[in-house]
Amino acid sequence: MKKIYILICLVVTACMFAAASEVVKKQTRKRTTAKSAMTQTKKTASAAAQEPAAVSDRDAIVEIVTTEGPIKVKLYGDTPLHRDNFLKHVEEGYYDGVLFHRVIKDFMVQTGDPNSKTAGKGTPLGAGDPGYTLPAEINYPRHYHKYGALAAARTGDNVNPERRSSGSQFYIVTGEKQTPRHLQIMEERLANDAKQQYWMKLQKENIDTIRSMQSSGNREGLEQFRQELIERLEKEVKVPTLTEEMKNDYQTIGGTPHLDGQYTVFGEVLEGMDVVEKIQNAVTDSSDRPVEDIKVISTKVIEK
Repeated sequence: MKKIYILICLVVTACMFAAASEVVKKQTRKRTTAKSAMTQTKKTASAAAQEPAAVSDRDAIVEIVTTEGPIKVKLYGDTPLHRDNFLKHVEEGYYDGVLFHRVIKDFMVQTGDPNSKTAGKGTPLGAGDPGYTLPAEINYPRHYHKYGALAAARTGDNVNPERRSSGSQFYIVTGEKQTPRHLQIMEERLANDAKQQYWMKLQKENIDTIRSMQSSGNREGLEQFRQELIERLEKEVKVPTLTEEMKNDYQTIGGTPHLDGQYTVFGEVLEGMDVVEKIQNAVTDSSDRPVEDIKVISTKVIEK
């Protein structure tokens, strides 16, 4: 696996060195794209002023009453920004009336889009939020996408490389039970993702050196520098692995391990997974929206 990944790095690096001047252009295009995707750049800039301040490391408990029944969730104290933001929405009644607008059986159920409160049948949903995003609080492997996990939705890495969370949308994991072989594949993917993320970091940090060598035609220096970056990658990157607890959960109760390390998991369902099962079994349209609306009627803080 290590040899394969190094080969991949060599190919990617060759392309990078051969066309280093394109990197800045691509980064500019990404910033432009981000503005058209839920005005991501604007929201990130204003997020610091609107994010709730963390006040403690205590877990909190909230009840979400839906048209299918109640769901009781725990909000983790070690994801304080997400916990406090969720509590703020609950106390303000922000979630009252929102739809479960995206439901995929054996995957997850998603809600929290304020635009869904007044949306007619067939109206595309999923872009609504309070106008800000939250910094990622990805405490992996402590928190992972097991059955019943509560996590924050977000836009994709292409416009959101920092993996900031939506200011209001969240999902509850249903997923599927995993085989040992599938978990092995997931571990390999996690390792590759970690190396790719670190590789992009090294590339960004050294882009000026790369462009300078490319402009001067210093091919020998470029090759030597490429080897140095590969050595740094292998020495410095931290490769995540699945703990025995995670493996047991994924094999016995299920989940969505392919999302691990990429989204903020900030809580879990304590009671009401039977309700979540009802929601995930709803008939949906081509956009994964339930044909018959399923709503959040009310939310209430039980403990904080």
